[in-house]
Amino acid sequence: MTSPAPILLLNGPNLNMLGVRQPEVYGSESLADVVRRTREVAEANGRALLDFASNSEGELIDRIHQARGEVSGIVINPAGLTHTSVALRDALVIPEVPIVEVHISNVYAREPFRHHSYVSPIAAAVISGLGTYGYVAAVQYLCETS
Repeated sequence: MTSPAPILLLNGPNLNMLGVRQPEVYGSESLADVVRRTREVAEANGRALLDFASNSEGELIDRIHQARGEVSGIVINPAGLTHTSVALRDALVIPEVPIVEVHISNVYAREPFRHHSYVSPIAAAVISGLGTYGYVAAVQYLCETS
């Protein structure tokens, strides 16, 4: 029996600064802490977790292209690209796997420009405002459904 394909965790621009950048909004955990915690959840469910973070839209798109046939689901925090990138949205449909969009803060309680997402219409689920626990919930969901 083969094991299920891994889950891909993607983080967009500025998330490499978690724990430093606006801790009152994004908390005190680093991106390494988030990856470690989500990997533990995946592994507890018999799944592998691949992770990739970049401040570059093109690098994120290239990694999504590589994910086709490699993963069973994608958890993504597109960060600022959420509100601006049709190209990222278009790339996310290429792997043909469930997508869970995660935002640490409640984007709907923030500036109006953050209320629109190009990713949400293609996502199986959207988690916003649960802090970094949103990543854990997203991975758990994909472990149970993909």
